[in-house]
Amino acid sequence: MKKVITISREFGSGGRTIGREVAEQLGWAFYDRALVERLAKESGYSEEFIEKRGEDATTTSSFLFNLARSGGTGNYGGGAGSYDGTPGLSDKLFVMEYNLIKRLPEEGPCVIVGRCSDYILRDLPDALHIFVFADESFKADRIVRLYGERDDAPAKRLEEKDKKRKVFYKNYTGRSWGRSQNYDLCLNSGKLGVENCAGVIAHLAEL
Repeated sequence: MKKVITISREFGSGGRTIGREVAEQLGWAFYDRALVERLAKESGYSEEFIEKRGEDATTTSSFLFNLARSGGTGNYGGGAGSYDGTPGLSDKLFVMEYNLIKRLPEEGPCVIVGRCSDYILRDLPDALHIFVFADESFKADRIVRLYGERDDAPAKRLEEKDKKRKVFYKNYTGRSWGRSQNYDLCLNSGKLGVENCAGVIAHLAEL
């Protein structure tokens, strides 16, 4: 049986909803907004500020090379395997987030949405890493229903959101976001349905 599930997702695919449903079915802790709340408490930054900076990485920093050199292990706050460059604010927040996510499995079974958690916990043997995607029409319809109409067309909103996620992920992991080889399972929520995706993941976690 798995102890941790990470869910990466395209904007509008329903990945967050799927993660919440999986956590409810299994009786596990769910970390999405709760992760931001904990990070805010530990860092002293506001939740709004952390949300805004959470995917605001537009260039590759020296952090990536220190992370790769250390093999992605250890505690990023000092000592062996620590980040010894001169980090920007986004780097500092990532270090705090990295350390927090590494601790979560020790607190009990959980589902973690986004935040490079699939990469951070990639060496955890009891983890299941999921990527959720869907076709453009499904995602466009879903974000309009959930978030309402805006001046920007749904297609533009989808492209801009996922572009930020790709850059952020590449910046801090060196890997390509959404590449199937990075995950244990990729699910098309547009074809399978959000509830069915949750059921599949919950079932696999119990094997």
